[in-house]
Amino acid sequence: MSADPAVMQHLRPLPTRESSDAWVDFQIEHQSTHGFCMWAVELSPSGTFVGAVGLLVVNFPAHFTPTVEVGWRLARACWGQGLATEAGRKALEFGFRELGLPEIVAHASDHNTRSLRVMSRLGMSHYPADDFDHPRVKESDPLRRQALYRLKRNDWPGTAEPPRR
Repeated sequence: MSADPAVMQHLRPLPTRESSDAWVDFQIEHQSTHGFCMWAVELSPSGTFVGAVGLLVVNFPAHFTPTVEVGWRLARACWGQGLATEAGRKALEFGFRELGLPEIVAHASDHNTRSLRVMSRLGMSHYPADDFDHPRVKESDPLRRQALYRLKRNDWPGTAEPPRR
């Protein structure tokens, strides 16, 4: 999946098997440290791996950190089926109900219209003044400019139920 140029078009590349394995190792360590990460997504009932969706601590300096972000990466064959939105909702539910997070953000290249639509469908709000230049992306890279979306627990549709902490 991470070798598919269409999947990685709006993401920082993982050009080798080693870099892809390092991304998986990072997820395992993040889960161990924080109790959450980008989780593997499988189709039911086949169990076919189709991508990763979940929560991560934002680990770069920005005007909105420290915070937790929701994100997704799905195989191209699964695009347009609502899987990112469905799994993203589950990640938000976990973050708000289980972790008691006050806010969850999402960000993507301002050219990544698919992900920006998912953020909107998740009920996240976009304020252009929040957009930022990603500090880990070169100035000349079209992925540098990022749109930031936010969702506060109090604005999440599931707020009728208190956190389960």
